[in-house]
Amino acid sequence: MKFRILAGTLLASAVIAMFSFGAFSQQSQSDGAVDPKQAGQAGEIIRTGQTEHSFSAKVTKSYQGQYLLYLPEEYGRDNKSWPLILFLHGSGERIGGGKIHPNLSQVGLPKTLQKGGNFPFIVLTPQCPAGKWWSDPDISQMVIAMLDEVCKKYNVDERRIYLTGLSMGGFGTWSLAQQNPDRFAALVPVCGGGNMLLNDRLKKVPVWIFHGAKDKNVPIENAYKMGGSLKQMGGNVQLQVFPNQGHFIWDAVYTNPKLYEWLMQQQRPAARKKPQIKRVTSTDIKTTVKVTPAEAPTTQPVEK
Repeated sequence: MKFRILAGTLLASAVIAMFSFGAFSQQSQSDGAVDPKQAGQAGEIIRTGQTEHSFSAKVTKSYQGQYLLYLPEEYGRDNKSWPLILFLHGSGERIGGGKIHPNLSQVGLPKTLQKGGNFPFIVLTPQCPAGKWWSDPDISQMVIAMLDEVCKKYNVDERRIYLTGLSMGGFGTWSLAQQNPDRFAALVPVCGGGNMLLNDRLKKVPVWIFHGAKDKNVPIENAYKMGGSLKQMGGNVQLQVFPNQGHFIWDAVYTNPKLYEWLMQQQRPAARKKPQIKRVTSTDIKTTVKVTPAEAPTTQPVEK
């Protein structure tokens, strides 16, 4: 008798629980819960848990920036294509407000160009905004977009595009080249450094590193590490050290005719395709390379 009463009690409890669960489920869905069968597209099967998915989207982004551009005196007299040097300035020449820093033309390669005469390269000098770095993704993308625009507008030999920079620009030289290893025919980082782990991308790009042995801003160990790692990976690299100089070696670097003779010998095996458009001619800028007396550098082997 007791057993029958207990069984009846359990059965009644189960029935009550079933009705309670059904009421709770209906209430939950009425309170905003989404039926998985209705969550996806028509015919799509929704699986719970962790699953693999693919994604694609088209993103359009606009870039705006300022730059200095040098054209050789003989540019535009014929259909000749010219080599281009992309120069990245240091942190002291950054400026905001969409302006060109007043000292941008007075440091590094632009300073050499200001001395008058002729120089056998097109030179592109982007302006880095205040508070930014050349390695920032938006800035590096802006520089490449700027380079693309100049290559479309002017008669550039895209087999001979060279990248150089000093201090912050030396770091930017390594970073931008590692991101775009198939774009540059040679690199000239001056007083810079970078990520050694990405140097395997630059094994086919000739590199000439310059650094001051007494540099307190960017220790020379940066040059040894970057050059040494690239050398171990089979890269074509040379390191030139100024034994008695510190950070400010760029006048000696950018007035050295041997540097430009070496650059002229470097080129990529094939040019990138570009649209045929009308070229711009200009003889507004006259520049020269004047070698000023400077301490003779010594070439040291790169540490492995």
